[in-house]
Amino acid sequence: MPDAIDRGIIHGLHCNPRASFRHLGEAVGASEQTVARRYNALRRGGILRVVGQRNPAAHGQAEWIARLRCRPDAVGPVAESLARRPEVGYASIASGGSEIICTIRSSAGTVRDDVLLRQLPRAASVLDMSVDLLIHAFGTPDTVGWSGGEPSLTDEQVQRLTAERPAPTGPPLAPTEEDLPLFEALAEDGRASHTHLAGATGWSTARVARRLEALEAGGSLAYGVDILPERLGYELNAVLWLQVDLPELHRIGEEIGRHDECAFTAATSGRHNLMAVIVCRDTPDFYRYLSTRLAGIPGVRGYEISVRVRRLKQSVSLIHHGRLIHPG
Repeated sequence: MPDAIDRGIIHGLHCNPRASFRHLGEAVGASEQTVARRYNALRRGGILRVVGQRNPAAHGQAEWIARLRCRPDAVGPVAESLARRPEVGYASIASGGSEIICTIRSSAGTVRDDVLLRQLPRAASVLDMSVDLLIHAFGTPDTVGWSGGEPSLTDEQVQRLTAERPAPTGPPLAPTEEDLPLFEALAEDGRASHTHLAGATGWSTARVARRLEALEAGGSLAYGVDILPERLGYELNAVLWLQVDLPELHRIGEEIGRHDECAFTAATSGRHNLMAVIVCRDTPDFYRYLSTRLAGIPGVRGYEISVRVRRLKQSVSLIHHGRLIHPG
């Protein structure tokens, strides 16, 4: 089970995925060597992966949330096929095994122009499908993503780490063909050293540093932290599909996004205008969340719940035998 140091490392990586072990150690109150050892144990165990990838929002790409109802005998094969596609993220089977939930990136930005979204409704195994646009993701770098289920870093520690994280300062910088080896290496390990990236690209370390700085400044390179909460003792994962009063949409989205139990929340199109991914230890813990924290938020008019029964993909990482692995 994770202790305060592990939770602090996870929280710290959400604040700044490429923070040095020294700075993480200063934040969590442990030595640089201890933090490096704990991080490497989490990564080798397939519990945590830091990944770097192209930021779809920086180039006008849209993200859609798809809910598919399939024939019972086809749910597994369809979900596994979707999870292997590079444009698909966060794929899972939910609702007792009758529903597939995934996100799909569309380079065209419209459903009708996306090949995958044109093909799925015609598949004989797909009985029903809804696709809604992810309009706005709530939260800041220190609140986006589930970071261990309990408060770990203080506001001062968070501010120190986020201050070191470069913020986009210029227009989006379009990656080139030369950048492909760089992105491939970062997709395998978003914390790879400049020396390792130099070996993967054939560049000098100075050129790697300059290119990373330029891609980050342009918002073209985004980092994420993939985690398996169940390996940390948090077994219940559910998606809440909420109907909220439109004037309260932003306030409610921001408030839910600050909950320790919330891994992701976004405004969406469709019948439900807000979705939230909630992570809890077990069913009683989930009931406590629904009946206290969620129930205490005014403006929520209705909701549905999709409880995950099997996770197949977390951001860009596949799940294989209970471990996060690189898709390659």
